[in-house]
Amino acid sequence: MDPITFSIIRHRLFRVVEEAVITLKHVSGSAITNEGHDLMVSLYQADGSLLMGGVGFLHHLTSAAEACKAIIRRFGGQIAEGDMFLLNDPYTAALHTSDIYLVSPIHHGGKLAAWSACFVHVSDIGAMNPGGFAPDAQDIFTEGFSSPGIKIIDRGELRQDLWDTILNMVRSPEMVALDLRSMIACNNVARERMLALIDKYGTKTVDEACAALINQSEVKLRERLSELPNGHWQSRQYLEVNGEIYKVLLTMTKHDDTLTFDFTGSSPQSKYSVNCSKWASLGGLFAPLFPLLCYDIVWNEGAIRPIKMIAPEGTIVNCTRPAPVSVATVGAIQSVNNAACSTIGKMLAASEKYADEATAVWHANHFAIFMFGNNQRGRLAIGILTETFAGAGGARTFGDGVDIGGEIPNPISRMANVETIEAQFPIRYLFRRKLTDSGGPGKFRGGAGGEMAIVAHDAPDGGIHYVLSGKGPRFPQSDGLCGGYPGSVNDYVWVHAPQDGRNADRFAQTLDAIPGEDEPISWGVFPLMGDDALYVRWNGGGGIGDPLERPADKVMTDVTTGHISKAAASEIYGVVELAGKLDQAATDTRRQELRRARLVAGPAQ
Repeated sequence: MDPITFSIIRHRLFRVVEEAVITLKHVSGSAITNEGHDLMVSLYQADGSLLMGGVGFLHHLTSAAEACKAIIRRFGGQIAEGDMFLLNDPYTAALHTSDIYLVSPIHHGGKLAAWSACFVHVSDIGAMNPGGFAPDAQDIFTEGFSSPGIKIIDRGELRQDLWDTILNMVRSPEMVALDLRSMIACNNVARERMLALIDKYGTKTVDEACAALINQSEVKLRERLSELPNGHWQSRQYLEVNGEIYKVLLTMTKHDDTLTFDFTGSSPQSKYSVNCSKWASLGGLFAPLFPLLCYDIVWNEGAIRPIKMIAPEGTIVNCTRPAPVSVATVGAIQSVNNAACSTIGKMLAASEKYADEATAVWHANHFAIFMFGNNQRGRLAIGILTETFAGAGGARTFGDGVDIGGEIPNPISRMANVETIEAQFPIRYLFRRKLTDSGGPGKFRGGAGGEMAIVAHDAPDGGIHYVLSGKGPRFPQSDGLCGGYPGSVNDYVWVHAPQDGRNADRFAQTLDAIPGEDEPISWGVFPLMGDDALYVRWNGGGGIGDPLERPADKVMTDVTTGHISKAAASEIYGVVELAGKLDQAATDTRRQELRRARLVAGPAQ
């Protein structure tokens, strides 16, 4: 094929996806979508295989491919021009029931030519808890409605009976309707732009370009893998739920031009909803793989072919129906993300050519806090606090991680403005800022996470409730690399207002300054009423290299900027200050003492 024509078509495919994403965000009225970017739009070939992966949460690129294939199997012979299909069953393709896929066939000249697919996390799905996350669900049947595939638009006409049935099963039908309409608009734009592309260049030329694009991705990734060292790398991630501990164990093997991700040894599936299905784990490992190994390669079927996954059935990473999975995206899937990011980082660090592209684990412990209740205007409000999308960058082998730097699996994630959340819910932020001592220590420090506190404000019912799906503060999950330390853990504190008549400090700027009794919480449904407060801190990124090798002047700067405390500077980095200035001689002595103490202590058990 003519290289110029190939390049033009490749660029046009990117533009198709980009315009569809813009449409979805403009139509959606949800902060989780248009500000948090909890979304995905991609193009697929006629057989459902990935053609052009878009931005957003990358877990969904492969899962939506399986959704297209599931629709082909289920509706073979009944797929017409103008149809759209809805699928959200986690045991068919989706990550959890709240993530609805809308897939749309694209016909040209009466023949199926491609698919477009998109998803958003809908405002509500009819689960036992508002917002869809159900920490206490015992099975998938209490996690909202789920469909292995229904035709919601038939030849361009909305099926009103199905539409009404879906909206009849959710708590916020207006917002869910807007979520679904944003996806319909998104697919319409994708179809129109794809048809314009085919009309201009012809079916044969576009098909040849798409085949060449997929082949190009496979060749490029295999070439890159061939340049990396063969070997085995391992990562372990731990989750704590209500005192029970679960493990995600990954052994990644690189051989010649292939990668195998083997989760043998992971814990049996949980009775709690942190489990994930096979398709969710597959998407979870590709979410960091695409940006780390395919940053200059188009994300499509060609980049999938060299990869193999082994996930034993009945484990936390490949649970069997009807195990609950509503918390999967911040549970086992997140642990799969972290483990894959860690093992890929170790492999890159072992390569002389690619060592500069290695990174420690980014924002490893998502938290999902879904608020629900009547807002200041007396209307039901359901939605997520988007701070979890702010993330924290892992350190690189050449520099520190990015503070509040997002996350690897979603390159465009971000948190909403405080004003957006305060306008949606009857709450007020006491503070929201960078968190000291959160980034993993190292020669290169992990990016800082953050902390925040909120109180009820102007609430007609005296406050609001929220659903919390934490994984406990015992196990850090943002792994360090090459001797770097992990980032901090997440923490959640319910501050019970004083009962002795003291007025709450409505402008407290630290957790300690908020009057009342602190209660650590992590899992369940809780009230935010009266003068009570909710404090949250989220993890930083992992560090790289020995903290004792970090230049002392950089440590002093970190103290000045609030990245680390004076205690951490002395106890972890071995840096001593005198009258506010670096004491180099005392620092050299202190670092020698810390190294000797390591030798005496021996390896960690």
